[in-house]
Amino acid sequence: MSKNSVENILVPAAPIPGGPKLWLLRHGETEWSRSGQYTGLTDMPLTAVGEDQARSAQGALSGIDFDLVLTSPLQRAHLTATLAGFPEAAVEPNAVEWDYGDYEGVNSALVRAENPGYLIWNDGVPNGESLAQVAERADQIVQRARAVQREDGAPANVLLVAHGHFLRILAARWLGLPGGQGRHFVLGTAKVCTLGWDKMTPAVEQWGL
Repeated sequence: MSKNSVENILVPAAPIPGGPKLWLLRHGETEWSRSGQYTGLTDMPLTAVGEDQARSAQGALSGIDFDLVLTSPLQRAHLTATLAGFPEAAVEPNAVEWDYGDYEGVNSALVRAENPGYLIWNDGVPNGESLAQVAERADQIVQRARAVQREDGAPANVLLVAHGHFLRILAARWLGLPGGQGRHFVLGTAKVCTLGWDKMTPAVEQWGL
């Protein structure tokens, strides 16, 4: 038998799971998310469309046995969790959206019209949280999720229902990237993502379902 033939029949080693998977769900539409206004700590309700979006997220999450379900305390996330099928989600205070300071409620297009070079990832927000502070909150959730274990040794599943900018920053931190690299992960309302592993390397398994 040739060397090439032997190589072709070798059974590859089974992948080694790196640890728990962290599923992300952004809240459904609000009036301000629809209009493009920065929505940080203002406790906006979902629109009727947003409620329908939250219900539709059930399809992407059905069949997953979650060991821990977390939600931001803000009502747009908490109601999204409920409508997506997780009414008993545990409140995680660190999962609130970026505190936009003076830009809270301001349309992002207006900010850019006044300052064409403005980019939140580079310039931050006046009198609000710094990007580093948001990333620090995200790190705490990443650590919490990675600590979840199953008695049977199988990788655990954790679900977090939260907010657009925050989840994008968290995704970057899961990968070991600076929080500002969250700029590369566009995330629509009520979209589902999975952060997992390529063997032992943190990876994005799916994004924006």
